[in-house]
Amino acid sequence: MTLTPSRRPSTEREPATDAELLTAITRDDLGALGVLYDRHARAVWGAVHRVTNGAGDVDDIVHATFLKVPDIASSFDGRPSARGWLIGVAVRLALRHTRSIGRFGRMLGRFAHVAQSSDLLDPEVQAAGRSRLALLEKAVAKLSPAKRAVFVLVEIEGLSHEDVARDLGIPLATVRTRLFNAKNELRDALATKGDGA
Repeated sequence: MTLTPSRRPSTEREPATDAELLTAITRDDLGALGVLYDRHARAVWGAVHRVTNGAGDVDDIVHATFLKVPDIASSFDGRPSARGWLIGVAVRLALRHTRSIGRFGRMLGRFAHVAQSSDLLDPEVQAAGRSRLALLEKAVAKLSPAKRAVFVLVEIEGLSHEDVARDLGIPLATVRTRLFNAKNELRDALATKGDGA
């Protein structure tokens, strides 16, 4: 395909990578910000929705994330996809957002669906699975916001430990420790069948 020059400004042409978009954003190219939003807003929304348990301010946090991008675009590390970086920014905003702290709990919906893979036709297995999911959701609600964020990003969003460390601005060892502790707390909650919950 041959591209022919048009009368539209070059800022309306879509760069090939997110790194190029972020470079354009540092030069005040709002068109590039729009393209970045179109590419990643849904993924950012999904992560924020799970981290905040679908709080009413998910849309506000997503919009705040993209409004912050022009101020921080120069700190982007140049990787081809900005998805993880944007999710990290959004999660940090969500954790600081006073109305959303403490509103976690149902972020494991997708995770639980995967966990109930084989015996889906057995009503007893389904009932037991729902009961364990309820216990797990209660245990997740008791995790600290920092542990919940790491758990969501690694276990649900599928980001690597390295990406989570970079995106949240914390040491790699801290990611591993928070994830380890979160999993242990969840395992303990399931083992005790929610006694005293």
